[in-house]
Amino acid sequence: MRRIKVAEAVRKGHPDKLCDLIADTVLDRCLADDPMSRVAVEVMATRGRIVVAGEVTTSARIDFGRVVRDCLISCGYRTEPFSIHIFIHGQSADIAAGVDDAIESRGSGTGLLGAGDQGTVYGHATDEGEELMPLPLLLSQRLCRVVDEAMLPGVLPDGKCQVGIEYDDGVPSRVDSVVVSLQTDTAKSLDELEAELRTRVFPKVFTTLPLDGDSTILVNPSGRFNIGGPDADTGLTGRKLMVDTYGGLAPHGGGAFSGKDPTKVDRSAAYMARSIARSIVKAGLAHRCTMALSYAIGVAEPVAVSVDTHGTGCVDDDAIATAVSGAWDLRPDGIISALGLRRPLYGETSSYGHFGNPGFPWEQSDRPDAILEALSWMRS
Repeated sequence: MRRIKVAEAVRKGHPDKLCDLIADTVLDRCLADDPMSRVAVEVMATRGRIVVAGEVTTSARIDFGRVVRDCLISCGYRTEPFSIHIFIHGQSADIAAGVDDAIESRGSGTGLLGAGDQGTVYGHATDEGEELMPLPLLLSQRLCRVVDEAMLPGVLPDGKCQVGIEYDDGVPSRVDSVVVSLQTDTAKSLDELEAELRTRVFPKVFTTLPLDGDSTILVNPSGRFNIGGPDADTGLTGRKLMVDTYGGLAPHGGGAFSGKDPTKVDRSAAYMARSIARSIVKAGLAHRCTMALSYAIGVAEPVAVSVDTHGTGCVDDDAIATAVSGAWDLRPDGIISALGLRRPLYGETSSYGHFGNPGFPWEQSDRPDAILEALSWMRS
């Protein structure tokens, strides 16, 4: 059966990603000096203005204006056109109480962390490649990263890319389409831009699955793209949820990631769910796996754990879910400890997706032996 799957990614200088970077850089600066910081920061960027707002409880001294200016420069923007507005206060005492003392240990003085939010988060893995990520999204992200690193003359910070992959019986077989929309200066012609992409960018991206004569290539199909960034579109933290996760090719639950410290399980538990899904696929239990973890605010243990192997599993999904509950500590404390999340590592996640990068701890913490051992124990 033939099927086309499509996913998009955005460049580091896209206005939404600029906002994510600012929020996560605030988090990193807090954690660098105070690993117990509580941070929930939102950012908006529009023409001439950047607004940073939210809740920060930390002993670190943060120059929020400096953070914003550093991020603008790193994304290729000038700082002069922007006025910076900061609206920060501490975490709500009601939220802090539930997080500091989970319902399971309330009054005992053990200080077991409760979940910092409620909801369901998902982790996904597929054996389409060594990164265990959906190939259309992986290639779109790689395309954006290589464009940014190539520093093509006349190409400005904003832009996005999209890749369509043809699947035959569930296996990627060819690149069906590539769409690249890049902000440029007025002197850059589309013919020149496409030629540079074909010679300097595409060969570094489409290596295992090269372009063919029938692959559709569209470069700035809307025509002129000279006005970009916050001048053209207002950026907001957390607006690129599918770009951040699995490209719409797997579920996304909970909230956005950027700007949130690891007590917020809509971020940290999503990272753990990805690690577990990777472990299940690497253990050979399924070709595809979606892991779901559900939490209640102020409660440490998840209220539900479920697994969906999409009909590709060799063991019952419920049995795998039971084994997961026995093999992993899914409480916030356990997740934070296992993945080492109280350290400055989040700025790097704000560009090119939160999954598939081998440098992230949740991409290095696979435990296929643990899930196999748990299943073996259940059968004995």
